[in-house]
Amino acid sequence: MKTRYLMPGFAVALVGAIAACSTNPAPEAPTADTAESATETAAPTETVDTIVALTALTADIVHTLDADKLVGIPGSPILREGDRFAGLEVVSEGRAEPDLEKIVALEPDLVLGAIGFHDKSLARLEALGIETLAVNVDGWNALRTLTEDLAQQIGADPTPLLDRYDACLAQAPESSPSALVLVSRQPLLSPNKDSWAGDFLAQFNIQNLTAELQGESPFDGYVTLSEEKVLTSNPEALLVVDTGENLLEQLKGDAFWGDLQATQTEAVYTFDYFGLVNPGSIASIEQTCDQLSQL
Repeated sequence: MKTRYLMPGFAVALVGAIAACSTNPAPEAPTADTAESATETAAPTETVDTIVALTALTADIVHTLDADKLVGIPGSPILREGDRFAGLEVVSEGRAEPDLEKIVALEPDLVLGAIGFHDKSLARLEALGIETLAVNVDGWNALRTLTEDLAQQIGADPTPLLDRYDACLAQAPESSPSALVLVSRQPLLSPNKDSWAGDFLAQFNIQNLTAELQGESPFDGYVTLSEEKVLTSNPEALLVVDTGENLLEQLKGDAFWGDLQATQTEAVYTFDYFGLVNPGSIASIEQTCDQLSQL
């Protein structure tokens, strides 16, 4: 069978690798959610009855659309919250490759993975005759398109979920402060417009001070900043991403920290990695909407 791909904008953002650039790697690093590879999209020929999802977001979307279709999930901490996914087979843990034997035993009609991170596993599954779909979400339009595509394949109505997306974005104020997002310290990394985080800020009318910046960075959609550039940008608000490495406390020890207007006015906000950098789950996205609406 032929692997089906969504175009780059139709995506599941797993920017976990960004967390690896903190002083110490975060547990979920590294991933490759911002990979730019893509080929054509093929229309489904029949309804999909069983799905294994290798990312938390695709698992959540499928489960929300039709819980009976999902048979396998990744070992993500956000899927362990509550009992929604209890009883489903866990086919991967941490940075390890997915367990192909477990996946094959589930006899899925479709396996969902992330472009750039699950390429080898998906290719092996294709060789075994199991259809796969590699995805990559880098913005809200991508999220909607992915949801509509999966709903079509499993014969579900996407409207309730799309309505939740609309309700989330409806919280955006008409104007918001200028902001700088920092996701790591060594190096200082910030999202530009070509990332999930960058698009999220744009949807909330937040002036992302690094939106138009381009430059050398190990991660697509993110730019490396110097301390001088941070001082020059002098944001009204600072959004510091929590990757589990006490980034905020680390930044407070840097010489430039006290010279920023955002720190002087106490306009410093901590955001969870899941939601702002990596979509993670529908709930984490909604929580981020709530936070951004209150800046």
